[in-house]
Amino acid sequence: MNSRERLLITLDHREPDRIPFDLGSIQVSGIHAIAYRHLRRALGLPETEPVLCDTIQQLATVEDDVAEWLGIDVRGLYPLNSHNWHIVEKDAGAYWAYHDEWGITHHRPKEQGFYFSIVDVPLPKFDITEADIETFPWPDMGAGWRVAGLREQAEGYRAAGYAVVLKDAFAGIFEFAQRVVGMENLLLLMAMDEKMAGALFDKLLELKLAYWQTALQELGDLVDVVTYADDYGTQKSQLISPAMFRKQLKPRVRQVFELQAQLAPQAKRLFHSDGNVRPLIPDFIEMGVDILNPVQATAVGMNAAELKRDFGQELIFWGGGVDTQGILPRGTVQEVRDDVRRNIEALAPGGGYVFNTVHNIQADVPAENILAMWEALREYGDYG
Repeated sequence: MNSRERLLITLDHREPDRIPFDLGSIQVSGIHAIAYRHLRRALGLPETEPVLCDTIQQLATVEDDVAEWLGIDVRGLYPLNSHNWHIVEKDAGAYWAYHDEWGITHHRPKEQGFYFSIVDVPLPKFDITEADIETFPWPDMGAGWRVAGLREQAEGYRAAGYAVVLKDAFAGIFEFAQRVVGMENLLLLMAMDEKMAGALFDKLLELKLAYWQTALQELGDLVDVVTYADDYGTQKSQLISPAMFRKQLKPRVRQVFELQAQLAPQAKRLFHSDGNVRPLIPDFIEMGVDILNPVQATAVGMNAAELKRDFGQELIFWGGGVDTQGILPRGTVQEVRDDVRRNIEALAPGGGYVFNTVHNIQADVPAENILAMWEALREYGDYG
């Protein structure tokens, strides 16, 4: 079977010939440019200058020769957005500075600067008003140029037998609101001025729906998975209470999934959140989520075997193949192999599992550990 067939069988909660493998189809399943250079060298492939698919996170576009060598089953479509479009880095002393289309300022240290971090938000205050929201110069997220050329790309992937994932154009409503007003201000708004927090969420929802309306009218017949990424979990708990999520965010996020289902009914809906989201998983399912990414098994409540037992009939698990915080960068080759085996044994039985790391492979991950991960996937990921 080809890669797309392998993924479709998996998405149907059945066992294909082997576990599908993803690397780089979305901005949370990729590889840092430094680690990517080391990986190419370890594979014996010619050295190239990585093309970044996400400049903020310094993620490399996985080239065809690497994808074919590793047997990657999934290909991603990246719309033009503030992470990969019209980026001009300016000299800011010890930093490279970038001011994006949202008015957000990012800095990357010149010395050992592995990625950009937000240093200034466009509306940095708790007491925002409706006028602030109405007069803010919001980007046109429904512009057709954001998906220009992606149809031809998707057709090529489909013809070559690969599964196709369409990435969102900006972070989820909760996360992006933090980038507009600042995290502390947003949390205060949600606790003390729910109406104004809702006005901000509604504006971001409007932009989100505009993007998906445009993107899926152009690409809906060619994509197998659509995505939404919003972070609610911490290592131990959640950033906001489940009650606050259910009241202020769930009804809005549900509208995104409903539009995706309407315009691309055959596509599965992937939701990304790191950390402990165990109390929210039933809500995700109610909203229309088909795929949970990742499975951060080191977070409280996220035991992989228990998640598979409790939600494996309703959710596909995408990721969680190896711990990216500790074992992948600092573990031995054997520790990497053991972690991959444990996670496969927990998540793969019966299908419904796509292998990827817990999050992006960072700059400090040695190539031998990436290859150990891949070799363990090949050894333990065959359904036979």
